[in-house]
Amino acid sequence: MSTLGDDELSLILNRINDSKDRNSFSLVCKRWLRVEGQTRFSIRVIEPDSLHNFLPRFPNLRSFESTRFLSNAHLQFVAKTCPKIQIFNVNIKETRQVSDEFSNLSDSDDVGDEGICAIANGCPNLRKVSLRRRKSAGNVGVISIVNKSAQSLTNLDLGRCSLISDQALEAIGTLRTIRVLNLDSCSLITDQGLAFLANGHCSKSLKKLVLTECDRVTDFGVSLLKQMSCLEDLDLAECGPKVTDVGGTSIASMKTLERLNFSWLINVTDVTLIAIAKNCTRLVAIDLTGCELITGAGIRAFCHHERLESLVLTSCYNICSDDLETLLTCQSLKCIVLDKGLKIWIPLDLQENISRFCQLNWR
Repeated sequence: MSTLGDDELSLILNRINDSKDRNSFSLVCKRWLRVEGQTRFSIRVIEPDSLHNFLPRFPNLRSFESTRFLSNAHLQFVAKTCPKIQIFNVNIKETRQVSDEFSNLSDSDDVGDEGICAIANGCPNLRKVSLRRRKSAGNVGVISIVNKSAQSLTNLDLGRCSLISDQALEAIGTLRTIRVLNLDSCSLITDQGLAFLANGHCSKSLKKLVLTECDRVTDFGVSLLKQMSCLEDLDLAECGPKVTDVGGTSIASMKTLERLNFSWLINVTDVTLIAIAKNCTRLVAIDLTGCELITGAGIRAFCHHERLESLVLTSCYNICSDDLETLLTCQSLKCIVLDKGLKIWIPLDLQENISRFCQLNWR
């Protein structure tokens, strides 16, 4: 084996996928340790304070992931050491362990625009970026990422980054490559931000847009989204009472839609559903949880839909057994989700009939 060059060792390593086997390989000698590091393309960091000790061994990383506390200094070192990173995921997951870790930290202690700008400048070929729940991530950092990776960025997750506003969306709107944009709970976003997206280059590339709990948007902004020519997945859950049938019927004109979440849009009625059932012929799934004004008339509009597979009706109480029975004529339907509070009011034989036709879930 001592006669093998670094290139041959690299070829062998590329065929080893198991992390334990790779670690065993790296323990053979210092040379094999170095080669293994050079062929490692992804890493998940659990102890960021040890970055200086191990990260220089992996100069060719393409993917960096960490759910831990990170400082601006941490990210500056990552950017300087691993300039080839394309997938940067520092998404904070909601777990008790993570909550305990962050409980004694102020928002200013966690990574902010300074560290994010360092990543943007040092890693100019980013494709996927997730800053989810990094509360100090703001417009300046996001704009820097957009400007530096304008030719490559396809996925951007800013969910629960509470400092993100329309200013960041103005920059995002200029992207020609963006496919997935998550703005979950970015509560500073307004209709102006949606206008930047709808009127920008991204309107011709964006396939998935999440606007959950962006409760400052209104029918005006939502109506502009119909200009997005290839949008397939739209999430407007909990966008507030200012989204009504005016916005809903505009959304219904988007013939590319496949998945739609209207959860807790309390002012959306059957008018919107009838328009969606008629025009959104590619629709596969729709979530109507908490749409209190929805009745059987809106539900029955889907009885002859040719693509619908999933229908969620949790907390929709104006639906009767006859409406559900009519839905059985929708041959494509695979799953219905109903509110568990309705279970005692729906005849057992109908429940069994639905279960034979498709999956029936209670929530």
